[in-house]
Amino acid sequence: MPIKTVIVVQARMSSSRFPGKVMMPVIGKSLLYRMVERLKMIRHEVQLIIATSQDAVDGAIEQEALKMGIACYRGSLNNLLDRHYQAAMLFNADNVVKIPSDCPLIDPDIIDDVLGFFFANPGRYDYVSNLHPATFPDGNDVEIMTMACLERTWKEAKRSLELEHTTPYIWENPEKFSIGNLPWNTGNDFSMSHRFTIDYEADYQFIKRVFEELYPENPCFSCQDVLNLLAKKPEVYNINAQYAGVNWYRNHLDELTTISAEQTKLTIS
Repeated sequence: MPIKTVIVVQARMSSSRFPGKVMMPVIGKSLLYRMVERLKMIRHEVQLIIATSQDAVDGAIEQEALKMGIACYRGSLNNLLDRHYQAAMLFNADNVVKIPSDCPLIDPDIIDDVLGFFFANPGRYDYVSNLHPATFPDGNDVEIMTMACLERTWKEAKRSLELEHTTPYIWENPEKFSIGNLPWNTGNDFSMSHRFTIDYEADYQFIKRVFEELYPENPCFSCQDVLNLLAKKPEVYNINAQYAGVNWYRNHLDELTTISAEQTKLTIS
């Protein structure tokens, strides 16, 4: 049987900082729709799955998935590791890709590059990402793992941050897993200076503006196209610049052994 790879996109309405962010409108469609549209542009053969919760409010996510013709799994609200694992099991995955739903500007070519690196080294890696260490602009997050890796993580992970963020148990235990990382081939590190993800209202305004500037001419615009836009129009970069470098690591530096304070912005200006 051919090896089956699934992309699991975790999405829910009850974001603590920006509730309903994945359903915010971007050029006539939801932000989630625009992101899935980009995921469909990758060259590798994968199945897309939206994984949401059983909370009544997340019925809106399921309905959006149905409208997009994407499979939907509904599971635990707060245990995202379990939700990820159960979705992968339900669809008989051999390899599982984690793409956060708050990355609507993600470059399909970057996803293909990470998957290509993983598949070019069959049996060598349990887990490959472009995040440890991160070099791409924040919001181009790609993680791929074998089903065996995900299952072991599901069985062994106990800490709340491991259950909430799905993969920390893997990269926090390099002695248990064979881990690979793909750096940005430009040699640059924009992980702390450029923010293409959404957690705050300013992030939404930034993403909406980028789509309005680039999408009409080229729906498959790249990460480099975004960077070119920001160089040409620095006022777009400045929309959410105060949040560049802000990520969830800052709340768990006392628990994470492989993450340093230099990998997150501790205060918001």
